[in-house]
Amino acid sequence: MGEHVNKWPARLHVVTGKGGTGKTSVAAALALGLAAGGHRTLLVEVEGRQGIAQLFETEQLPYKELRIATVAGGGEVRALAVDPEEALLEYLDLFYHLGAAGRALRKVGAIDFATTIAPGLRDVLLTGKVKEATTRSHNGKRVYDAVVLDAPPTGRIGRFLNVTAETAKLTKMGPIKTQSEGVASLLRSPITSVHVVTLLEEMPVQETLDAIAELTALRIPVGRIIVNAAKPALLTAGKVTKAELKRGLAEAGLPTDPATVAGLATEAKDYLTRQGIEESLRTELGESGNQVIELPFLPQGVDQAGLDELAAALVKA
Repeated sequence: MGEHVNKWPARLHVVTGKGGTGKTSVAAALALGLAAGGHRTLLVEVEGRQGIAQLFETEQLPYKELRIATVAGGGEVRALAVDPEEALLEYLDLFYHLGAAGRALRKVGAIDFATTIAPGLRDVLLTGKVKEATTRSHNGKRVYDAVVLDAPPTGRIGRFLNVTAETAKLTKMGPIKTQSEGVASLLRSPITSVHVVTLLEEMPVQETLDAIAELTALRIPVGRIIVNAAKPALLTAGKVTKAELKRGLAEAGLPTDPATVAGLATEAKDYLTRQGIEESLRTELGESGNQVIELPFLPQGVDQAGLDELAAALVKA
């Protein structure tokens, strides 16, 4: 096992975050990073957004584990978009041997009806599939060295992962209760780690801290806080004077008229105020007791080169 795997010791990495923080990009980058050195990882999505396909610029993912990337050293990333209807059909066939009868139920809309009226059932089917992939072995060897789940956002993550409480509302016995208990046991073990993606902005940071508190109360292991799109400080002084700005403009051969200097002074003041807020948010995140990793802002957007850059930053952290 490579050194980077020891830094990320869990086998199931659940990645959550407030919408808009880039959690799908971070999940993909983590899957790429953990595949380095000849490892095989599985990147899973469960929200039906086809975010992985968009990120890797491929066709929509079917309900099948497909290789979407190879990594230096012989590693590979496979991807799976879990469809709750397909997962329920698989479940009915596995536990009740319905097979064709299950597919017939789908034709009349019963499958969609079941997963709609019982969201707890939907979530246990989704997490159950993730558990199966995480624990799957072939000829005595694990099929995947790591599984990375692009999970629902922070506002829903506790309910999504707390499968036993949700399924207790549905059934007191039978295969689904057994399956949910197995999932719950995995999610509360050292095999699992939930990482929370945020930006250095007030709302995402607050949702991050709320999610960590919720997951801790549920006894689900929290891993790292990943600050995405962090920008280096452009100004380090606590205050920038107009005299300094005028001198800098002159040295650069730029206009030093009062309007230009005054405009830059206002921008510098606003920037330093924002920088102060970001430092305060960094402190809040650090006080949570979880390791904080910062990923760089990618001016070119999250293309393949950008994903590789994020992957390298993650496995070095």
